[in-house]
This record gives sequence, structure tokens and C-alpha cells, in this order.
Amino acid sequence: MAVDKRSVTVCLLDDDDAMLKSTGRLLSGEGWRVRMFLDPHEFLAYSETHHPEVVVLDIYMPVMDGRKVQQQLRRISPSTRVIILTSSDDPSIRAQALEEGASAVFVKPAPEDDFLAAVEAAVM
Repeated sequence: MAVDKRSVTVCLLDDDDAMLKSTGRLLSGEGWRVRMFLDPHEFLAYSETHHPEVVVLDIYMPVMDGRKVQQQLRRISPSTRVIILTSSDDPSIRAQALEEGASAVFVKPAPEDDFLAAVEAAVM
């Protein structure tokens, strides 16, 4: 069954504006609606009322670590699927993110086809 990408908003949270924009262009170019956030608190406030279907989340951010965002998101919007997109290739980060419910973990820059497939799988 194909996903109607226009009906799904993919939220992006990253403190790197360039990465945020390039990931946003990739997803919107494939037909997804995209909502971008630089600030974890703004994203969590949005999530409380909008309960996004999927979020692509960075781990290392100065305001709030991505793992803390993932933990809070699980409380306020348990149905939101999380995909981690991080600069760290640390196996313990990958294991912890998956243990805490992430549906996929990618190291930046992620292979586009694999990343897009993971986004689609997260909303099916």
C-alpha cells in the first residue's frame, strides 16, 4: 500500500541549519510535507498539539540532547516514529536510540535511498 506523502508531515530537528535545509529539500522533493525546527523546545511544544507522524532527529544539539528529546517525545506523542540522523558513528548511540524506540539510525550524510525508504517505512 502506497503512502500519500502529501498527507504526512515529516518534522526535522537539527541544530545545523544547512543540514536541516538539505534534508528538507530531499524530503519535499519526494513529495513529503516538511516542518523544520532548529530548537528542541519549539519542536516539543509543536508535538504536544500536532503529534507528528515522524520526526528526523539529530542527537548532538547544544540546547537539548536528541536523546532527551526522544524520551520527552515518547511521553507526549507516543505514536510519533523517530528516525535518528547523526554525525556520530558510535555503536552505543545507535544501540541506545534503537532501544528507546527509534525506527532507524543513520550517520550523516545518509544514503538517500535508504533514508527515504526508512521515512516511508516509518509511516506505514
